[in-house]
Amino acid sequence: MSGYLDLPDQRVYVEEYGGGEPLFLLHGGFVGAESWAAQMPALAEEYHVFAPERRGHGRSPDVPGPYTTEVMAGETALVIESLARGPAHLIGWSDGAYVAAYLALHRPDLVRSAVFIGQALHTDGETEGVRDLADDPALPDYFRAGYDATSPDGPEHFDWVFEKIVTMWRHPLELSIDELAKIEAPVLVMQGDDDGVRIEWNLALARALPRGQFAVVPGTGHGAPAQKPEVVNRMLLDFLDHPDEERMLAMGALYDLPPL
Repeated sequence: MSGYLDLPDQRVYVEEYGGGEPLFLLHGGFVGAESWAAQMPALAEEYHVFAPERRGHGRSPDVPGPYTTEVMAGETALVIESLARGPAHLIGWSDGAYVAAYLALHRPDLVRSAVFIGQALHTDGETEGVRDLADDPALPDYFRAGYDATSPDGPEHFDWVFEKIVTMWRHPLELSIDELAKIEAPVLVMQGDDDGVRIEWNLALARALPRGQFAVVPGTGHGAPAQKPEVVNRMLLDFLDHPDEERMLAMGALYDLPPL
């Protein structure tokens, strides 16, 4: 079941599958629910999966005003409140991980658990590749066709949305590890081994989280969920089923490392 959810000042397109505890898939920048195509069937076998498309993404129309993580998170909070009964599991990829982290910090009542995939959450954790991405002249061409095929605003609106998303990337919300350490929900920090996040930063984040786990998907970059869905899906389901599992023969690797 999929369709539009009417919020007070906007319409949000949401794909919906399965049954059980509510789980929200939060997509990255310039893409929509289809980016989770390799995860939806596996997760929907055990969970009630919702994949909302934020303003200006996928089939959701643009809304006047700038894009910020705070704005996107506020919108997502309204979606969760409208569709879920009680707190939900959040899985965010790229920009979606920013939204998941912000909600875990500022709306803990909505977050049962969270997964952050491929997002540094602070410029200190970014690789040089991430810093160069927003200025790549080929970037509009990479996303234009997908936008043109789904947006209700029409192809002529792409340049407006593109500028708002890139402006958000150039001026990101900074969430420090000390601040993120206040998150009380279980969190899985995940990335590809050649992703846009410095591995030592994510490792330090996982160590600081009271209920943190850390996973690196080998042989992948920023597209781990699409490139190796079987591996990623197994990790996601295992975390969701056992968010606080005791580590067998734990020897300190997660905690025995120098500060950044």
